[in-house]
Amino acid sequence: MSGMKENVLKSFVRDTYKNTSAIPYIITGQAFMFILLHIFELLTFDDIISTDLFKWTYEHLSLPSSIYAFIRQPWSLLTHPFIYQGIFNILFDCLWLYWVGNIFLNFLNNRQLLTVFFGAITLGGLLYIGASSVPYFSDATKYWNTTTFGLAALISSVMILVPHLQVRMFLLGDIKLKTIAFLYLALQFIFLFLDNPISAIVYVFAAGFGALFIWQLQKGNDWSKFFKKSRRPKHLKIVQGKNAGRHSSSNRKHPTDLPNQDLIDQILDKISVSGYESLNSQEKEVLFKASKQDQ
Repeated sequence: MSGMKENVLKSFVRDTYKNTSAIPYIITGQAFMFILLHIFELLTFDDIISTDLFKWTYEHLSLPSSIYAFIRQPWSLLTHPFIYQGIFNILFDCLWLYWVGNIFLNFLNNRQLLTVFFGAITLGGLLYIGASSVPYFSDATKYWNTTTFGLAALISSVMILVPHLQVRMFLLGDIKLKTIAFLYLALQFIFLFLDNPISAIVYVFAAGFGALFIWQLQKGNDWSKFFKKSRRPKHLKIVQGKNAGRHSSSNRKHPTDLPNQDLIDQILDKISVSGYESLNSQEKEVLFKASKQDQ
């Protein structure tokens, strides 16, 4: 029985982390920090330790609402998306990230997902700090955390990328993804505005960033290429002997095997107009090869 449990655990870890998707790693980081924070809270509550580790960790890893405080802890721009207090908040965000993120990866690659997600988090964090310095908002702002800005960008990007994609909802039937996305963004904006007005304003910019990324991508401008690693050209290996021709022909890819950028742009345009379902099998294969090539 213990061997079976061990095999199940190993297969779960292997299946979860074997692909190139960053989503499992992001969710794991969020879950780890959530558990760690509440362990600190429990230790402080039971007077096991004299220092309030929960408060110290929360304040030093969350994004402050002051430029001067941010200068003292610049790492908070990277750590604040992984800080959560409420169990329902983290569950809700993780489910949305998993669902929308995997829809995104069905059409585009991991590098583009990270650019949209963390680009919006970085942009939103900087805007939040800057706007918090305005006297009108200074009293209403507070520590900021969670992946709210990144989710806004991902959801808006998918809404623009596949506007006609339909999702089967329990008891409701088929509903267009853009309808669900619009309702989510609108409700989230209202909740943020009632709790923290400046975050609601920044939320709009974060969602706009995701939509702008897709619009530029459809025009042939892939912002994620800025983060693409430059590959060194491989040196030709001269092989002499009777196996030379066979060796070179088997290892060399023909140019027609690689997706053409103009064709990819046409396919993305077709998706934006008619949805993913309108693609034929050959176009889906081209899109799949392109995503694998860019990873």
